[in-house]
Amino acid sequence: MEERNEMEIPNPEAVEAAVEGAAPAAPPQAAPAKAAPARRYVQPPRLCYFCVERVTIDYKNVDLLRRFVNERARIKPRRQTGTCAKHQRRLSVAIKRARHLGLLPFTAEHVRKYGWGGV
Repeated sequence: MEERNEMEIPNPEAVEAAVEGAAPAAPPQAAPAKAAPARRYVQPPRLCYFCVERVTIDYKNVDLLRRFVNERARIKPRRQTGTCAKHQRRLSVAIKRARHLGLLPFTAEHVRKYGWGGV
């Protein structure tokens, strides 16, 4: 019953060409291929501060250690600081030693109560 709706409607240009006896016109050209997508921003690799500056890690150097501890007195991860694995291990040991001696705080509560100076 509804065969007319399912039938394909011919292109008017093809019908005119068939009536005139000429070959049907070529379909319009597709858009040219898209250019390669722009590259995403890639952050340059961070260099280890201790490898570049040849600084030794010491638990008594509190000003240096404080750079690698966040405001909540937690040790920053390697992906934030850019230190290599060897120096990150030594850094964490030095920070823990400084905490035991009272040079660095253990928690954010210690920071709020006593400040960054220790007890």
